Amino acid sequence: MSTPDNNTAKPGRNRIPELSSIPWQGPSAITRYAQVGRNLARDLGEEFALGSDELYAVLIRSFKGHPVLSVFGAPDVRRRARRVVKRLKRAAELQRGAGVELVKFHAQFRKEFVEVLPPAKPENRRPEFNWKEEA
Repeated sequence: MSTPDNNTAKPGRNRIPELSSIPWQGPSAITRYAQVGRNLARDLGEEFALGSDELYAVLIRSFKGHPVLSVFGAPDVRRRARRVVKRLKRAAELQRGAGVELVKFHAQFRKEFVEVLPPAKPENRRPEFNWKEEA
């Protein structure tokens, strides 16, 4: 019996290529990471918000007159749909919050490292992080 590799076994666990392809090589990489992450969070939040509106309409239309749910009446279908869609709307809000946190992440990096610390001497710093480039 062959074992599937990690990429096919758990496709949801793969890293996001837009973010994982940014090497941590200097302040501009952190800026880029924050910008790309914020854009992804913003896009995902907007998709969840639009999807929730569409899903509500589909659920109402699809289950109106359902034999089991019709015993409880149409308001019950709307109430059930609102409960389901509420979770998707909450996910949209959380994604917007993630975008805000990425802006704060970038500001915190600048505050803690770029604006406070003097540039290290080239012989005293590790070569993988280039402080000479601008953020």
